Amino acid sequence: MSTTALRVSPPTGVARVLAGVRDDGRPVTLSEHLDLYGRLESGRALIGLVDESGLCGRGGGGFPAGQKLRAVAAQRGTPVVVVNAAEGEPASAKDKALLRSTPHLVLDGAAAAATALGARQVIVAVGRRARAERAVLMEALAERRDRVRWRLAPVAEGFVAGEETALLAALAGRPAKPSVKPPYPYERGVADAPTLVQNAETLAHVALIARFGPQWFRSLGSTREPGTTLVTLSGAVARPGVYEIELGTPLSRLVAQAGGATEPSRAFLVGGYFGGWTIDEHIPLTRANGLGAGVVVALPASTCGVRETARVARYLAGESVGQCGPCTFGLEAVAGGLERLAAGEADDRGRLQRWTEQISGRGACRHPDGAARFVQTALEVFRDEIGLHLRRGRCSAIDRGVLAA
Repeated sequence: MSTTALRVSPPTGVARVLAGVRDDGRPVTLSEHLDLYGRLESGRALIGLVDESGLCGRGGGGFPAGQKLRAVAAQRGTPVVVVNAAEGEPASAKDKALLRSTPHLVLDGAAAAATALGARQVIVAVGRRARAERAVLMEALAERRDRVRWRLAPVAEGFVAGEETALLAALAGRPAKPSVKPPYPYERGVADAPTLVQNAETLAHVALIARFGPQWFRSLGSTREPGTTLVTLSGAVARPGVYEIELGTPLSRLVAQAGGATEPSRAFLVGGYFGGWTIDEHIPLTRANGLGAGVVVALPASTCGVRETARVARYLAGESVGQCGPCTFGLEAVAGGLERLAAGEADDRGRLQRWTEQISGRGACRHPDGAARFVQTALEVFRDEIGLHLRRGRCSAIDRGVLAA
């Protein structure tokens, strides 16, 4: 794969996809983007480069990006590329930050993937309420002269709306509900064509791999989890925001990068609402440790983890699209059990453990699985607080609404 980008030196620090972010928040123009990263010339060899890089999806599922490309390339018919920037996770802001700041990097990755697959159309799916991001994308698309046909598509927002089959349903004008696989999107997606659905951040990394190669990409991170990733950090830290880190960075180092803690943390939520609670501030931030969609929340010690968890569990139950029993009835039961625990009304710990085990792996999509993981870790990490709630009806902390729901 030839590229004129070699005339531009690759980013040398940890900031790669965020290397062009400006202090004033202004989006990087196309000319500024090319000055920083160089011009991209992509071809079919891109699939091999992405394979060799070891890049995995940054949307939460962590599926190898090269395998996704190969699966689409193996199908008959003209493919379609979909940029998934719906970002339904309430605690995540990384994809929106990319679109607002460095839109051309995401668009480059999508265009490179389209060229490698022989696709003629790229759809950029963004939440309907993300007006600022759509405005930036419209300006960025007006600057470009790509061979593909671009479509900017506002889509429904919701926790499960970003799941790839739910997103495809929304693009077809149907309710944003996940569907049973197969067929997989790579087999039959937009207008029944083979479709690559890829997260916005993942495509930004693809654009850099196409320019600077897989070995450059693998120079950070580990052998098993190479590269950098974006993390949305919130809670009890001095400077909440979106950070780019090397995979494997200790959680404590990320907190220090954000100016340190503003108060002691009761626990940390790693991976968002489909992630899990931990008290280990030195845990390496990796996909294997549940980083998922790249969310870390430092829960202040003054906040009640039991009530926060119960409130989020109720939110997740409400986000069910009502397609299967484990989600519709199971998550409702789990939310009710946590609410009774938080109020000190009943000791439902045994039932909650059993219910979360029963719903895992049995849903039409992974919504029950993620919710179960979130609750199971809460039962362990907040064990002492739960005991106080059962004895007194509350613990020494309050529900400050740190987790949006």
